[in-house]
Amino acid sequence: MNIIVIGCGKIGTTLVASLVAEGHDVVALDRDPDVISEITNIYDVMGVCGNGADSDILAEAGVADAEMVAAVTGSDELNMLACFLAKRMGAGNTIARIRNPEYNDRGLSFVKQQLDLSMSINPERLAAKELYNILRLPSAVKIETFSVRNFEMIELWLREGSAFANKKLSDLRMEYSAKFLICAVQRGDEAYIPDGNFVLKSGDKIGLTAAPSEIIKLFREMGIQKSRARNIMILGGSRTAYYLAKMLTATGNSVTIIEKDKALCEELCESLPKAVVINGDGAQQELLLEEGLRSLDAFVALTGMDEENILLSSYASSQNVPKVIAKVNRDELIPLAEHWGLESFVSPRKLIADVIIQYARALKNSEGSSVETLYKLMDGKVEALEFSVKSGLSILQKPFRELNLKPNILIAGIVRDRKTIIPSGEDMLMAGDKVIVLAAKRRLDDLSDILR
Repeated sequence: MNIIVIGCGKIGTTLVASLVAEGHDVVALDRDPDVISEITNIYDVMGVCGNGADSDILAEAGVADAEMVAAVTGSDELNMLACFLAKRMGAGNTIARIRNPEYNDRGLSFVKQQLDLSMSINPERLAAKELYNILRLPSAVKIETFSVRNFEMIELWLREGSAFANKKLSDLRMEYSAKFLICAVQRGDEAYIPDGNFVLKSGDKIGLTAAPSEIIKLFREMGIQKSRARNIMILGGSRTAYYLAKMLTATGNSVTIIEKDKALCEELCESLPKAVVINGDGAQQELLLEEGLRSLDAFVALTGMDEENILLSSYASSQNVPKVIAKVNRDELIPLAEHWGLESFVSPRKLIADVIIQYARALKNSEGSSVETLYKLMDGKVEALEFSVKSGLSILQKPFRELNLKPNILIAGIVRDRKTIIPSGEDMLMAGDKVIVLAAKRRLDDLSDILR
């Protein structure tokens, strides 16, 4: 597809890289000539320098032939105006990054309707939602929820002495009463879609699918269930911190935010009356200890610096905080953080890229299925896709054991009439189902792509 990305900051650059990897024809548009020069040197894209809300600049970028325009500059207003003009000039679909809580809390649907936006995206709110899910189930490293809500996929490290270590997958299904499926394994730099003969080892990261109640049941049987985090400290008063604190306090959790900008602290006090806001430097260990670091259920580092988030998360972990999560946007820093014993990370950039890639693939789908959700798992080496199954698909009502699936493909779950099914070879797809498929070392645009 022809896609224009307006704004090539951190999120825009990540988006350009992801779209190029997907095989799209991308035009990168930014006001800074140095940014355009750098991005065109690194990626096979066309660059246009200028204001994304200037009709002449949009015309130069080929907006009339663009099937999708994503405006992700740092200005909500510029993004909305750019999308409005792009749509009027012939762009097929428009996506605007809208971050301001005032726009998101009140009247967002009205704004989208009036501007004819295909989608609005808020990286901070997406990150907060992911953090909230992890804090709900602290034993997991990462949790992905699908549109049906009663089906989840979690990532879990198998530490030394894990009940799963040195066991075949087929034996595990018989050993535990919980209904689950281990559908992906990362071992070192390799990712696998395992079969029943696969033997797990300590140090593996596994991807596991089940209904939420079954995941809790499994954790109890394994003896690794941690209670839900109730007393949480957030370092940094960013928009992500605001959205997360709002979600947590709304469900009765105790939240403390530490932020060194006094004016921002005053704003947070006014907008989050149920949270405790401390004006101070979270890099000072004495302050963290004074505010009860050692008695926390969870510590979440959300400053604007990856390195500071990693360092202070490592310190919190050394003080035996049960759950520690750090915001880390730079991929190259995550192995270092994991070496220091950290497990859970969130990256707003990656979340935005996944959402837009999901949308782009949905535009390309056939009439038989459509991509509802897309997640990158196992450090991006495995994709989990949720498809909505429509009538007319060739694989309907055929037992899975009769399907000739491509290598590294697994049908991980079916939701039918709100009932979760962990599939066996005798199960089959029916029109109206939601189906979750995992793929390693390949890309799926449509459900029919799973067949040889």
